[in-house]
Amino acid sequence: MAVKATTGRVTRRRLRTRAKLLDAAFEVFAAKGFGRVSIEEVCEAAGYSRGAFYSNFDTLDELFFALYRQRADEIAEQVSEALAGDGPDLDVPAAVDRVTEVLLLDRAWLLVKTDFLVHAARDADVARTLLEHRARLRGAIADRLARARGHTPLPAVLGDAESAAHAVVAAYDGVTTQLLLDRDVEHARVRLGQLLTALLTDGGAGQ
Repeated sequence: MAVKATTGRVTRRRLRTRAKLLDAAFEVFAAKGFGRVSIEEVCEAAGYSRGAFYSNFDTLDELFFALYRQRADEIAEQVSEALAGDGPDLDVPAAVDRVTEVLLLDRAWLLVKTDFLVHAARDADVARTLLEHRARLRGAIADRLARARGHTPLPAVLGDAESAAHAVVAAYDGVTTQLLLDRDVEHARVRLGQLLTALLTDGGAGQ
């Protein structure tokens, strides 16, 4: 029993170490950009030695992938929760407000995500990882739009729920690209809300 208790303490300590390394890496990557960060900088920001780093990750690339997966999963879960609260009828403006609040919450995440996108564009294996997580986010949106079919009319030009979800994510990508340049989160949230409302309501007539 003593061995098991010790193992449990080691496991919890290692999980805490890993979490602190990921949090520190997020801040460093957002500030400096992937490719301009060393293992030493991540360790210094987390308050750990290189040994602590290598007990959790083999390379900086591995840490970067783990960080992206963690944050992307959190965002997808938040979007799912934001869209799950009402019944089959879809109140488009209200749903858009909830989703834009989640998606535009953190400019630092957008910087890290963009780094990952550029990295993925040059590496097919990395691209597959990115596509899997984008598919999860898109799937959360498509599921909600599919539930609305038959209850809330959606523009026919969007096609099925999956195609509509692609359009929603494309709109998000465009608005957040501008956000990275002008740093105006509130205006970006308004623009995205207007664009998504128009997209999902045949031009937003009557809104």
